[in-house]
Amino acid sequence: MHTFLVIAQGIGLAVACGIRPFLPAVLVGGLAASSLGLSYAETDFEFLESIPFLLAMIVALAVVLGYERRKPGAFQAGPLAAGLAGAAIGLGALEFAASLQDEGHPAWIGILGGLACAAIAQAAARRVFAGAAGRLDPDARAAVPLFEEGGAVLIAALAIGVPPVSLVVLAALLLLLARTRGRGERKYAGLRILR
Repeated sequence: MHTFLVIAQGIGLAVACGIRPFLPAVLVGGLAASSLGLSYAETDFEFLESIPFLLAMIVALAVVLGYERRKPGAFQAGPLAAGLAGAAIGLGALEFAASLQDEGHPAWIGILGGLACAAIAQAAARRVFAGAAGRLDPDARAAVPLFEEGGAVLIAALAIGVPPVSLVVLAALLLLLARTRGRGERKYAGLRILR
């Protein structure tokens, strides 16, 4: 695969995991195990397509979704949110590195790039989905994690099938992050004036 496409694929996988880590990891691992679009066989990241790893991701997904169903917003702030964010960023880095190494490129570049892309996606998604959840009634708020999962798995699928789309997604997330950050700064500037 051309280097540009490999990098774009890695960006998309890291972004997808950065938004929500477990379902994209299951999709990518399943496709890699079947050698559909990518394969981690004979790389340092072969474990990402192993049955025990995929089962662990499915269990983690079920636990997170089950807990969020009982306590909506539990993963928006606090230690649970930090733990999920850490898993998201870590898995994003692994997926980017595995994608590069699958095509013979150095994995360390993917680790660094994956950390950055997943962190951007995590920050942007958290702001957007937390803002959306804050405006919804409790019943509708419970569905927000499902939209996050759906968006993340769609991005992962597009990253494998149409890698250049990943660059558009990353640019959109950077724009969202800049806009929400700018909005927050204007809000606090207004509060300083009122003092």
